[in-house]
Amino acid sequence: MIGGFTAPPTGTDFGERMLNKVVSQSIRHLFSQSESVDVSIRCSPSSKLLQGSIDNFKMNGRSLVIRKDFWVKEMSFETDAVSIDFSSVLGGKIRLRQPTQAIAQVVLTEEGINHAFSSELVKKRLLNVDTPELTNLSGGEPVSFTDVNLQLLPDSKIQIFAKTELPNGTVPISLTATLAVERRRRISFQQPQFNEAVVPEELRGISRVMTMAFAEILDNMVDLDRFDLDGVTMRINRLETQGKTLVFSGYAQIEHFPGNG
Repeated sequence: MIGGFTAPPTGTDFGERMLNKVVSQSIRHLFSQSESVDVSIRCSPSSKLLQGSIDNFKMNGRSLVIRKDFWVKEMSFETDAVSIDFSSVLGGKIRLRQPTQAIAQVVLTEEGINHAFSSELVKKRLLNVDTPELTNLSGGEPVSFTDVNLQLLPDSKIQIFAKTELPNGTVPISLTATLAVERRRRISFQQPQFNEAVVPEELRGISRVMTMAFAEILDNMVDLDRFDLDGVTMRINRLETQGKTLVFSGYAQIEHFPGNG
């Protein structure tokens, strides 16, 4: 988490305070809900602001919701130097003269990840799957994966339990896998392993096939480009599990501020 950023100096003028307020309001538009979004602007001397020059700014957000279904425990970023059109601030907007980058960190909880599996965006990838590998086992009928429960494990590993609905009944599935980053934008579920111990012996044959098919679906599902925020593109350099949280570190490319097109 990016922290330790001190409040602006007491001599900060009206323009800088206004900029703080406008930036905070713009960033809040990224989220369906937010417990807090704190922004700190650094501009020294503050007179540079009149020329639209900002040394950097930091944002710390807590308990954020993206697209109504994706819970984020914490999100923070710190920009490089930023060049803005100061006249836009007077109109209550922020216009960048050129794109800027920021180092970023995002923290998800196990609970938040599991909630995402119930979102429409994710469910539509798991219901009525009609790949030949699956329909060959279901008499030609599409197959659905339901009741997904993910557990975070040490060393960037996860364990998943789920059910698959077949014409002749429900089959439990379970796997472990290692999370990794591909091309800085895709979360890959690598080295999936079938957990046969949690599946009744008479169902292990079909459960193994369903589990591996489910792992392939997951491996092609989490692409950050599907979750891009307004004007902000996120990229990941690394991820790691920390207890019951999943921490992403990377950067954000900011083309424009939310709602400012």
